Amino acid sequence: MSTDATRIGLLRHGETTGQGFCGRGSDVPLTAAGWHAMRETLARDADWDRVVCSPLMRCLGPAEAFAGQAGVPLAVDERLAELDFGDWEGRTAAALMETQANALGRFWEDPLNHAPPHGESLRAFRERVVAGWNDLAPNEGEQVLVIAHGGVIRLIRALHEGWPLEKLLSIDVPLASLHIVEPWQAY
Repeated sequence: MSTDATRIGLLRHGETTGQGFCGRGSDVPLTAAGWHAMRETLARDADWDRVVCSPLMRCLGPAEAFAGQAGVPLAVDERLAELDFGDWEGRTAAALMETQANALGRFWEDPLNHAPPHGESLRAFRERVVAGWNDLAPNEGEQVLVIAHGGVIRLIRALHEGWPLEKLLSIDVPLASLHIVEPWQAY
């Protein structure tokens, strides 16, 4: 183990080839720029004891590469996949504004009570992600890198920082950004 302090790093995947809402139902790869941005982020903070990631290729590919280079264990957790956007998968906000402006507006204003059509509710998403989060409980002094999606990171940060879930979309999580969560706690 690298230090005495237990630490969790939440790393969002980089830019993808996908367009619009890319959730659990859109398994799109990273662009070259997305790979580069993630490598740069990891080069600034590469001291991890294990890696846990979403099974979607935009997280899994970089997780496999980093864990292999660092010689640390990798676990893939289905529960850390992005929100399922249902009928909105692969559609842009601009296109949805033409046909489903009211539904999109309700989702942006209050995602807790307005899921995308045929998509995953925020309550179901919360339950799934929290179960995965609670199962990754680090050992004392362990450094765990979680490579996941914007929605997953927003949810964990909201819980950790006391944000109401209705304001989840207000939490800034840029592509290839690293968010440190200390101390780890179960939710």
